[in-house]
Amino acid sequence: MRPLLIALAIAFPLITHAAIVSRSGPLTLASLTVLAALVLVPRLVRWQPLAWCAVPFVVAGLILLWRVHAAWLPLYATPVLISFGVAWLFGHTLAAGSVPLVERLARVMHGTEISPEVRRYARKVTVGWTVLMTVMGLWNLALALIAQPDGVLAMLGIQPPVTVAVETWSLFANLLNYVIVAVFFVAEYVYRTHRFRDQHTRYRNMFDFMRRAAAVGPRVFRARND
Repeated sequence: MRPLLIALAIAFPLITHAAIVSRSGPLTLASLTVLAALVLVPRLVRWQPLAWCAVPFVVAGLILLWRVHAAWLPLYATPVLISFGVAWLFGHTLAAGSVPLVERLARVMHGTEISPEVRRYARKVTVGWTVLMTVMGLWNLALALIAQPDGVLAMLGIQPPVTVAVETWSLFANLLNYVIVAVFFVAEYVYRTHRFRDQHTRYRNMFDFMRRAAAVGPRVFRARND
């Protein structure tokens, strides 16, 4: 399943951007189908009854959006929801009495009690990811609202005082979003490897670190205050 989901996740923003730039109806429908598959397929293969029951409603919803010329609404909403969702994922672990998400990852991967310096750094990185994804979510939302000619406000019959081309929104939401996240991740990783050299000798390279982090991901998200 993982290769399929990765392929769908990569294909979704590319197909969406191509649909926006070309104003292609079939590509727009294809991007919505890929989005629905990303949400439903993991649950369908586990034979979850609710997922199978949801399929006809999802299909009906897509047809309805298509008929009322609002098929782009899920495409506008997705980058916003993803950004705010990731911001919440990091941010809610900063609450009093909770362990910041990056510190949880460090604890699980290293298997030992981490130093106060690492804990302080992990908290700062968690804050950094929270702020970055919140700003990106707000920026995605603002661009989706003021995009022309098919932005959210335009669909509602409201003329915003400032506008951007819908292609500009798509460039940011479907391409630059991921570039910014990748740059932030790589920059933080490089800085961390220099600051905490002794802890990174166990990883061959950044991709080895990512592979191991992905492997322990479920344990990190299950951990709370331990």
